[in-house]
Order: sequence, then C-alpha cells, then structure tokens
Amino acid sequence: MEIIKHIINDTVEFYRWSLTIADKRVEKWPLMDSPLPTLAISSSYLLFLWLGPKYMQGREPLQLRKTLILYNFSMVVLNFFIFKELFLAARAANYSYICQPVDYSDDPNEVRVAAALWWYFISKGVEYLDTVFFILRKKFNQISFLHVYHHCTMFTLWWIGIKWVAGGQSFFGAHMNAAIHVLMYLYYGLAAFGPKIQKYLWWKKYLTIIQMIQFHVTIGHTALSLYSDCPFPKWMHWCLIGYALTFIILFGNFYYQTYRRQPRRETTAKPGKALHNGAANGALSSSNGKTDEKPAESGRRKRKGRAKRD
Repeated sequence: MEIIKHIINDTVEFYRWSLTIADKRVEKWPLMDSPLPTLAISSSYLLFLWLGPKYMQGREPLQLRKTLILYNFSMVVLNFFIFKELFLAARAANYSYICQPVDYSDDPNEVRVAAALWWYFISKGVEYLDTVFFILRKKFNQISFLHVYHHCTMFTLWWIGIKWVAGGQSFFGAHMNAAIHVLMYLYYGLAAFGPKIQKYLWWKKYLTIIQMIQFHVTIGHTALSLYSDCPFPKWMHWCLIGYALTFIILFGNFYYQTYRRQPRRETTAKPGKALHNGAANGALSSSNGKTDEKPAESGRRKRKGRAKRD
C-alpha cells in the first residue's frame, strides 16, 4: 500500500508541476482547465460502445440518411475551416515547415494558430458521432479496433497537445490531417445520398493510401525535427513517431484486407465426397441454375412431343 501511495503522490506532484509550464493562453478555454471532462467524454464513448449494440439488439436499424448528409458536410466545413485557419495563420507568422518552436506570446497570429488547434481538438470529439451512427444503424462490422483506437486516442491525446504545445510544430500534422478529413467526410457525405451517387465514388481506396502517406510524412517530418535539434519537446517527438507507426501498421493491414487480399476460391468436390459436400455442391449448382435448367426443359419437351405423336 505504501508503494501505491507513493506512486499516486508522485503522479499528482508531477501533474501539478507540469501545470506550471502549460500554455497560459488556453487554460480558460472550454475543456482545457482540467483533463477530467475530456476523460469523461472518452469514457462515455467507450461505455456507449459496449451498451449501444446491446440496446439495438432486437430493434430495427435507423436509416438517418438526412442526418448523415448534414453531419458529414458539416464536418467538411469544420475541417476546411481548421485547415484554412492553420495555413493562413502559420503563413502570417512566418512558420517554418522544418522547425517551428512554440511561441506562447499573445501575438494575434500565434493565438490564431492556438485557436485553430483547439478547434481541431474539438473536431476529434465530434468524430465520436461516427461510431454512434454506426451503432444506431447496426453497422457493427464497421466498428473495428482501428476505428475505436483512432477515435479514442486522437481526442484524448490532443488535449495534451493543446494544453502544453498549442502552436509551433503541432500545426504541421493538424493542418495536413484536417485537409485529408475534408476529402474523407466529402466521400461519406456523397455516399449517404445512395446508389445514384455511389457509382462515382471509385476513389475510396485512395483515401486510405493518402492516410498512410500522411503517417509516413509525419514520421519523416518529426525525424527531421529531431535531427535538426529543433527546440520542441523531444519526448513528444518520439511519442509521435511511435504513434504514427501504430497507424501505419493498422491502416496497412486494413488496406491489405480490403483491397489486396484475394478471396478464397471454392475447390471442386471429389466424387467420393459428394454426399459429404452436398451443401457446397448445391450452392454451386444453384448459382448455375440457368445453365442447368436447359437440359431438363428440353427433356420435358421431348416427352411431350412423344405423347402427342402417340
């Protein structure tokens, strides 16, 4: 028990010390005073992830077509706003794409960057609705480990980013990711219109490719920052590299399973195993029903013809 008490006390003391070096500009902004609201939202998300499917069991799935169209195009607007604000504010503040330390001053451009990053953090919380809509529509197959891991960690970890480094190098990954999410939610919004539009959405797999490129660029950019000894928290750089690697593995597996893996071909049953594989053979014959029906029909016609001649 004494060891546990020491660990808890040391953790509390470390957190209190870390608050002394936090960004004073954001401490009064919504959700930024304490990590508890963010942790509560993420915990509620995980709880709904467990209880939601149980609640929907035995109920008809909701369609939510108009809701999905409105939601996805709203996310397009929000992510475009975030990208635009980060791009223009960083350009006005003469940001470097190679190494940019955090400026904690009240310079209007720096505050604009911090505000855009805060909106980026908020957008990750709003994205929890992706999972909520999947559950309400009973699209449980869409809720993979990658989906939950991505949504839950992005919102939770970006609270740390906004609390301590709302500017500098943080802008690079956020404005790149916001631009990609404009395309992603545009795809989802168009897909919600139904089959008439879906035939034009052949570019779905390229969204996954772009996302994987994004993670490789993030690792390269972060490694360059470490190599150039950029005055940005190095522990954050190393954590970001590790975090990006997990996404490369998970998104790479998703891409392989979805677009590269060849479906297994049914093998022809051996004669000696015809009865044992009767179900498989029945499926094969039913799929070829049109060709199998022709001899039977001709046989019936012949019998009818003989009857008439007799």
